[in-house]
Amino acid sequence: MRTLGSLVAALLLQGPGGVPSEGSGTSILNLITRSYLTLGVLFVLGMMSIVSWGIILYKLWVFRRARNQSVQFLEVFRRSNKFSEVQAVCRSLAESPIVGLFQSGYAELTAQLRQSTPETSNGPNPKPGGSRPTLKSLSAVDRALLRASVVEINKLETHISFLATAASVAPFIGLFGTVWGIMTSFEGIGQTGSTNLGVVAPGIAEALVATAAGLAAAIPAVWFYNLLTQRVKLFASDMDDFSMEFLNISERNFT
Repeated sequence: MRTLGSLVAALLLQGPGGVPSEGSGTSILNLITRSYLTLGVLFVLGMMSIVSWGIILYKLWVFRRARNQSVQFLEVFRRSNKFSEVQAVCRSLAESPIVGLFQSGYAELTAQLRQSTPETSNGPNPKPGGSRPTLKSLSAVDRALLRASVVEINKLETHISFLATAASVAPFIGLFGTVWGIMTSFEGIGQTGSTNLGVVAPGIAEALVATAAGLAAAIPAVWFYNLLTQRVKLFASDMDDFSMEFLNISERNFT
């Protein structure tokens, strides 16, 4: 591996005719191959950036599906007269966090109504009737909705924390490469006893490559972390609104 790296560096230093090119000493590829440490720093930052972009694209796709299915579910929920009708469409809209909320509340509601009226087998019906069943505890339904809301928010936040980690760590990894490049520059000055720009510039340029790579990995991670976090908050707000709507219907028809 060391021999292969030396061969690649030698090829990069040569011009088109096999003669060393004067301008090649400051090329980006040459700067990268000057130090194995710089290669390691850039490899870590590159992997971090790839994972970050994978998470970003995946979460944007998931959030878009969740938003579309939530809109469809709310239309069905507000148009239906029976919770059992709404339950029938939940499987096809499973990406919506509101569906998980409804299923949890519906399960608690059904369990309480079956205890009060064991002969009932069709599930709860929000339409008032002559001998309608009653809830034993509306607060238990509220707790079931709160518990489901926490579960759904945790699902939405999965992997987003990595973006915060990348945004915080990547600049420091780049800074480490920068510090190492500056140390190399000072070492070159000490060995040659000269402050000639040709001695100092390559190490500084190498350091700046690491800094630029760290910023390139961190800036998108910060941007999309804030964006995705804001969307999670919007989903949480929608779930709170749905919980109140579900409780109002349950209180109006089953208490």
